Amino acid sequence: MSTSDTKPLAEIAPAQAIDLLASREVGRLVYTRRALPAITPVNYAVREGAVWIWTASTSSLAQAVRGAVVAFEVDEIDREARDGWSVVVLGVAELVVAPYELEQARELGPDPWVSGRREHLVRIPLQVVTGRRIGAAVADPAAAPAAARPGRLGSAAWSGLSEPLAPAGP
Repeated sequence: MSTSDTKPLAEIAPAQAIDLLASREVGRLVYTRRALPAITPVNYAVREGAVWIWTASTSSLAQAVRGAVVAFEVDEIDREARDGWSVVVLGVAELVVAPYELEQARELGPDPWVSGRREHLVRIPLQVVTGRRIGAAVADPAAAPAAARPGRLGSAAWSGLSEPLAPAGP
């Protein structure tokens, strides 16, 4: 590969990063399990300023992420064109326990892809959102019109991105 094959790397504006995040359904949850880094692919939804993930009560994931600072990553890569983008969310994971929130989430999604009961809901507030792209992968902000998708959070609905990363209080 020569340097003429390389492409510039650029930051993605936070609002566009949220639109890209909301335009996908599968990402990677990065957390600590037994003092070691762990990465789990999960399906998710973005709404109300957070990433939402269903998990089973028997899953070690729900207990490992409760109140922990986690990362969530989603990307799209075109190997042939050598274009792509990546969005990373940092936030303090919360287990949703309020019955009305659980019921609302069942109606709005995400719908679990894996069979079996999923009675635990993890919410990751969009406390820090960053994104990067290479090549022309995200040259047009209209490429991922998440605001038009029902149950999704578009950039027009999000007014602030930076909140301190601190575990949620009692």
